[in-house]
This record gives sequence, structure tokens and C-alpha cells, in this order.
Amino acid sequence: MAERTVDLRSDTVTRPSPGMRRAMAEARVGDDVLGDDPVVKVLEERMASLLGKEAAVFTPSGTMANLLSLLSQTKPGDEVILDRNCHIFNYEAGGASAVGGLQLHPLDGKDGFLPLERLSAALRPDNIHHPDSALITAENTHNRGAGRIYPFDQLQQVSSFARENGLRFHIDGARLANAVVATGISWGAYGALADSFNICFSKGLGAPIGSILVSDQSTITRARSWRKRLGGGMRQVGILAAAALYALDHNLERLAEDHRRASRIAAIVESNPDLTLAFPVETNIVIFRVREGARDFDRFYQNLLAEGILALAIGDRKIRLVTHLDIPDEDIDYFEEVMTRIR
Repeated sequence: MAERTVDLRSDTVTRPSPGMRRAMAEARVGDDVLGDDPVVKVLEERMASLLGKEAAVFTPSGTMANLLSLLSQTKPGDEVILDRNCHIFNYEAGGASAVGGLQLHPLDGKDGFLPLERLSAALRPDNIHHPDSALITAENTHNRGAGRIYPFDQLQQVSSFARENGLRFHIDGARLANAVVATGISWGAYGALADSFNICFSKGLGAPIGSILVSDQSTITRARSWRKRLGGGMRQVGILAAAALYALDHNLERLAEDHRRASRIAAIVESNPDLTLAFPVETNIVIFRVREGARDFDRFYQNLLAEGILALAIGDRKIRLVTHLDIPDEDIDYFEEVMTRIR
């Protein structure tokens, strides 16, 4: 039996702290579908203000927030330009196509960043044979890019391109809080770049559930209708909104600790000649590869699990580790110890 369990599978495994549980238990509630939940109202107003937008709508998940954004800013048959490795294209069950009748146009960029030089070619000409190009999405930070922070100047260029060509621009900012803390760039500066944002509270911020879509008032009005249609209308959900507000008040700046611990993990990995980082580590995600011919990958991964280091094998001999608020320095010490003895 393992000496201890260190759960590095994802920052979604965080558990509410005692303080967060108290905030949830004491939350005033109302019926959010009827617009009566006071805590939800505070959360939505706060996030809209942070990003310099008019309105917001609380959702059960980031997947729903992204889908609501696409559905509310397009029409069936439209095309959405995005990165081939982004969350919307890979991990959201084809919702944009199945529910919205949208065609996704994936581009191959480096580390999850849209190739700026290919955006013009991706635009559909005005022709009855083509779908209408309607929206561009970007992901910041980028999950499959090991938490890479989307360069701000590149986001500015994507934003300018979208506006010049009459396209809407959505940022999947499920981990935008990590980018804000790591760069010092304000929420408002990011907010000025795009028409809509998904922000997730159940990752590094540590809430048990919940995301939010932030945009202009007309988009959010449409998004509320879509949320109801998809079964995402919630009743006394101020209990969960209270957790999100607690996370913003108590768990935002401490994301820097997760970034520091991820950098420690990266250094441990780099010290092993049999392993190599797949991407530079900028926030709280580490993806490394077991070198071909150096070790048996399956045995290495199973030995890691047997020692209580919970990680995700993600293909191509790669393993993903994610730090979060339930991972103290002692867990990183244990990871370092395990890495010295397993094969």
C-alpha cells in the first residue's frame, strides 16, 4: 500500500475548505430561474464588472458556458474557427455540432495558439457553397498545452482580426484566473479583447462546481434561454454561487503557490534523463514524456500509481500532472522521493 496519495490528475479534484463550506451553508438563496437568488446576482455582477462586460450567467460547467456562448452568437450552419487542440474541439462531446448545428474549423497552431498567418485563409468567402464564418475562439490558459498562457499580444491580434472581419471572439478562460495571477495582466485588460468569456470556479479556484459566461446583455439574454432549454436552469443555487465568491475572495492570489509547485515538479522531471517536458511550465500543469527506449511506459505509469501518485496518461507516452490547493509542499517532496526509486 502506498505511503500516501497525491492526487495530481487535475485541479478539478479540489474539495471545499471548511470556510467555503460555511459560506455555502449560510448563503441566502432564491430561485435563480426566476431571477430571485441574491448570491447568484452578486456573483454575476462581480464577474461582469471584473471583465468590463454588461452581464453574466452562472452555469453548472465550463462545457455548458462554452456551448451557451457559441449558441448565443451564431446560427445553425455557421462556422467557428478554433485551435485543433482546444477544449471545445476535443472534450465537449461535439455539442456545438450536435446542439447548435455548427461546423468547427480547426487550425493547427503551436502550443494551442491560433496561427495568426492562417486566419485570413480560414475565413469563408461570401459564396452559397460555404458556411458563414461567425466566431473565433481561443483558450487561455491552454489545457493540452500544459497550462501555457496565451501571449497577450497574440490575443490582441486575434481580437483585431475578428473585429475587422465582423466575427465574434470568445475566450475559453476556464483557467484565466491562472493567467491573471501569473502575468499580472488585469481581468479588465483581458476582458477588452473578446466578446465573451467562460470562467471556471471548480478548477484551481477550488469551488465544487460552477462556471460563468460573461458577455454583453443581449448575448447573455439569449444564453439564459439556451441554458433553460438545455436543462441548466438551477433553483436555489446561491449555495454554489457562495462557493464561487469565497473562491474569488480567498483562493485567487494563492494560485501562485500552485504555479511554484508545478515548477518544482518540472525541475524534478528535467533532472531525470529518461523523461522530458512536453511543454514549458508556466502555470499549474506539467506534461512530460517518457523517452522512447528509456523505460517501459506502461510499467512506469503503473508504478507511479502504485506509489500513490495519481496522474493521467494522455497518449504518446505522455503523463499530465496538475497542482492545486489540496497539494502542499510535502506532497511534492513525496513525489520527488518516488521518482528516485520507481522504474
